[in-house]
Amino acid sequence: MGLLECARRLNLALNTVKRYARNQEPQAMRRAPQYRPTLVDPYRDHLRTRRSTDPAVAVLQLFREIQEQGYTGSLNLLYRYLTQGRAEGDRPVVTPRHLARLILMRPDNLRDKDAELLRELTTA
Repeated sequence: MGLLECARRLNLALNTVKRYARNQEPQAMRRAPQYRPTLVDPYRDHLRTRRSTDPAVAVLQLFREIQEQGYTGSLNLLYRYLTQGRAEGDRPVVTPRHLARLILMRPDNLRDKDAELLRELTTA
């Protein structure tokens, strides 16, 4: 697919698409947020395993489980912790620029790691 067709499909200017296609590596426009330690951090492993086995588990149920283990924080703190994605782990942040680069690159030029990431993102 040519650059002009990419620009049309993505609704971007042609020069923008050319700039993304020229780059060898994506530019880090966004960094992963740096969080301060919270009361929930010691229970991160439990939350990860629990949510990996049952992704639909209620936050209130998780709250009760970690309270039994000694958690002294609030339900609101746990809820914010989970909605920020902090329990999921150290996932890299995929910036819009990085995603555009993956989409615009020729599939045979993608590294295996990038091809897998693109597959995951497009299925999501």
